[in-house]
Amino acid sequence: MTCVKTRLYTKDVTLVLAASFFYLMSPMLINPVIAGFATSAGASSILAGVIAGAMNLTALVLRPLAGNLTDRVSKYKLTLVGGLLILVASLGYTLTTNVAVIMIFRVINGLGYTLCSVCMATWMAALLPADRIGSGMGIYGLASALGMAVGPAISVYLYQHYSYQTVFWVASAFSILLLIVIQFVGNRGVPSPTPQTTAKKIQLIQPKVVPLAAILLLFSLPYFATETYIVSYIAHRHFAVPAGAFFPAYAIILLIMRLVLRDAFDKVPFKKFFWLGLGFNLLGLVGLTDLSNWFMLLLGAFGFAAGYGLMFSICQAKALTLVPASDHGLANSTFYIGVDLGMSGGPMLAGIITAFLPWAWLYPVMALTLPLTIVVYLANRRLLA
Repeated sequence: MTCVKTRLYTKDVTLVLAASFFYLMSPMLINPVIAGFATSAGASSILAGVIAGAMNLTALVLRPLAGNLTDRVSKYKLTLVGGLLILVASLGYTLTTNVAVIMIFRVINGLGYTLCSVCMATWMAALLPADRIGSGMGIYGLASALGMAVGPAISVYLYQHYSYQTVFWVASAFSILLLIVIQFVGNRGVPSPTPQTTAKKIQLIQPKVVPLAAILLLFSLPYFATETYIVSYIAHRHFAVPAGAFFPAYAIILLIMRLVLRDAFDKVPFKKFFWLGLGFNLLGLVGLTDLSNWFMLLLGAFGFAAGYGLMFSICQAKALTLVPASDHGLANSTFYIGVDLGMSGGPMLAGIITAFLPWAWLYPVMALTLPLTIVVYLANRRLLA
């Protein structure tokens, strides 16, 4: 008897993958330039930082609401609302130089980003065969990783060669592409009413997913610190390697790894991925500690791609297998709380380290996240087995 492999790339899966890339491109284009734009509009450096962080702060606060809505309302409808809010914010930035109004649009941006990130991940999981969730979420994570790498690169180029407004117009175009693509998805992600879902109370988090969110938070802190500070780090330490090469290298390595290992996500136990990911994150920290040549830069990119980059998808897929399908929205919102805290906490932690210690100590101190990650894993290894 032959075993028939379940088809992964259906029309709906492919469309949601494309839409997930488009939705993420919009905020990833805006994030690198929003602080500079706010400063040019008259904001102080502190206020510009607050405006830049307002999107993630909004997302962090509203995640539980988005998770509960996603388990009760059509994923298509919520993604449509989220996409429209992102479009409103992207267009809004082009029409104002008022600092208070920019802040308002930043909060709107955060609301749209929250709805899209939780809804689309849950929508994707609902479209996948039960035996291919790991593979499918690995590819979904790849679309997210590409958006996070490509968006900032395009943003910096457009700003340097054109203007802030050009960046915002291109971000708006990606929002429109999202809204167009989701119209062609046949399965609208309408939750099936069951006694469990109709009687379910509003929850802020899914407790079973909290350990995974904490593990991903600790994996992500060095990466997001690097995303913010690599240019300053290389300048202060007088390294000759180009800072702009790190993230394209990271994205290419991650792309290859996720394509090669996509089937392993459904077959290899979480425990093995965890220890391998931890070792690779250590390699990334070693590479970035001494960026004296291209080899060390590529070692750093490889380490973070094989560590944080892969663990993002592995933790997300694991979160969805720990809970019933009726809780997938809440599981995703809880998972993304770890991502939000990593995105905001990484730069803050790096800022504190470099304020009190020489720049050379940045990554050795960041390495303290590794034993903390082990503690969280060992305390929850039975749940994650």
